[in-house]
Order: sequence, then C-alpha cells, then structure tokens
Amino acid sequence: MQRYLTAFIALLVITVDARSAEAADDETEPTRRVHAFYYPWYANPQTDGHWDHWNHPVLVRGGAPRSFPGGDDIGANFFPQLGAYSSRSREDLAAHMQQLRRAGVGAISVSWWGIDSPTDAVLPRVFEQAARYGIQISFHIEPFGGRSAETTAAALTHLMARYGEHPALYRCPWAEDRPLCFVYDSYLIAPDAWAEVLQPDGRATIRGRPHDAVVIGLWVKKGDDEQLAAAGFDGVYTYFATDGFTYGSTIANWSAMAQRARERELIFIPSVGPGYDDTRIRPWNGANQRSRERGAYYDREFAAAIDIVPPLITITSFNEWHEGTQIEPAVPKRTGDYQYEDYQPRAPEYYLDRTRHWVEQYEAAQ
Repeated sequence: MQRYLTAFIALLVITVDARSAEAADDETEPTRRVHAFYYPWYANPQTDGHWDHWNHPVLVRGGAPRSFPGGDDIGANFFPQLGAYSSRSREDLAAHMQQLRRAGVGAISVSWWGIDSPTDAVLPRVFEQAARYGIQISFHIEPFGGRSAETTAAALTHLMARYGEHPALYRCPWAEDRPLCFVYDSYLIAPDAWAEVLQPDGRATIRGRPHDAVVIGLWVKKGDDEQLAAAGFDGVYTYFATDGFTYGSTIANWSAMAQRARERELIFIPSVGPGYDDTRIRPWNGANQRSRERGAYYDREFAAAIDIVPPLITITSFNEWHEGTQIEPAVPKRTGDYQYEDYQPRAPEYYLDRTRHWVEQYEAAQ
C-alpha cells in the first residue's frame, strides 16, 4: 500500500509541476517584434449561414472553375485541426489567440479588403479576442476594389477612427507610437501617386495627421527599394513564403537588401514561412511548391532572417490555408479519394512550438 501511495504522490508532483510549467508559459509575454499574417476571411454555415473561402474555387487555366463544397472538402492541401472554422466565432478566434501565445507571437497583421468588406466587419471580434489574450494587431492592406493611394489614406482614416484607441492596436515604439500597416502589391500604384499621401509635402499627405502610420511596401523586384523610398514608404517587406519566387523572397538576397534599405533609411522586414503548396486551388503552380522538409525549410528561413538582425520579422502565415503557408495546427485527414497533407511525423502543433524556438533565438540575438 505504501508503495502505491508513494507512486501516487510522485505522479501528483509531476502533474502539478507540468501544470505549473504550462501556467508559466501562459504568463510569458509573447514578442511584439514578430507579426504573423492573419486571414479573417473564413465562414461556415453554423456561424455565418454560408461557406466562405473553405469553398475556394480551383483556379484553372482555359476552363470553367469549380468550387470546393466546404466541410471536409476544402480548397487547401492541408486540413485544420479546428476544422472548417469561422472567423466570426469567438471560440475559434480565442483558440487562435491561445495558439499564437503558445508560439510566442504577440502580434498579427490582419488581412483587410476595404471598408464594409467581410474582413472589415469581422475586425471588432478579432480585436476583442486579441485584447483578451494580449495579442496586438497591425493591418495588411490588400488590393481592395478601387484601391488607390488616396483610398488607402481614407482606409487608414477609417481604421484609426475605429481602432486608434483600442488597447489591441499595435503601435511602433521606435516610430512615435504610430500604428503599422503593410501594403500588399504596393507596386500596383505608381510611386508618384503614393508620394502624394506618404511624403510630408504630398498633396493629400497622412504625415502628421491623426491617421499617420508606419507604412511598409512590398519589395518584389531588384531595385524596388529605390521606388519605394521615393514613394515615401517607411519600410519594405518580402511577404512570399517561396524562396526564389521573387527577388525579395529569395533569402540569399536578404543581407544585401537589408543594407540597401538602411542606406535609404527604410526599415527592412523579412517574411519567413514553413513552406508553400497551393496546388489544390492552382494545379498548374507546382513550380512554386516548397516542401516543408519536416520543418527544415522553416528553420532555414527563420535563421536567415535572424542573421540580419531586423527590427521586425513577419511570418507568412498563421492561417493562409489556400497557399499551404500556415503554422496553425493541421491534422491527417482523408476525404473521398483525396488525402490531405499533414505535418507527420511532427505533431499538429509542431510549427507553433518551432516558432517559439525561433522567437527565443531572435530575442536573444538583439
């Protein structure tokens, strides 16, 4: 009897210690120097009355596209541990914020597609749950319908009017506490048009106004830094998780890019990712597929980013399931004759935990 009692006490001590360790991890503040690109565009019938994005169409060339039905059959090569969730579900959003904390990531850059878009409508709930879990939010301004330099400035006015005082809004401590926004495909608008809103002497400048922000443009081609600097951007980012896809996403170029950015007084923010696979929605895009290599690909990307000691690092992505760049947990699953990819032999949470490892390395390198 004494033997069993001793064993029970030992097990109890181990369990309490394990729970204490978990509590300590929960209490550890995640870094705000790593921002994960976050997509709040998912909908399901249970929460929203319809499917959105899980039923992404197959983007075929020269033929009629077809859409996935949603449910167990979604437009992605991987299947989420949470299932085909809703971005409006407080429960699902809370799960994401807890996963981000586990990963050590304290900020997300939320994909935003314009005033009155579904991604605009869901923002109050994203901010609500982010604040609850100590996560902060920057904005990823997408090429919404009618986007121009001036409508982008109007978008910042709209966003600051609603969230400028919100405790979950990320503000750059190294740039007068201005909020942060990334502009995807910024090259679609001419540099002289951007200069009208981003240069201090521009006709419709945001500089010094209540909606002023640290605005980061996308570096795609060699030489983009010159145009982005002339346009008045505060910095540059690389976004794509496919090493070699663009000049900017090629990690061998990052050291030289960082140097050129410094010379132009631009912030250089590299984007790292765990791999890339969008062949379920773009069957013709195999050339840009990048294997996760059981985590080795992610390790190379993160190590290369840390090596140049940037002020921020972005992750592409937390949950862009269509392109297979997510670090959100994925599970093995089969639907009909299709077998989803997964992280085996790694656990579903592997990329959360590996992110925490690299976050700690990044913080230690400062």
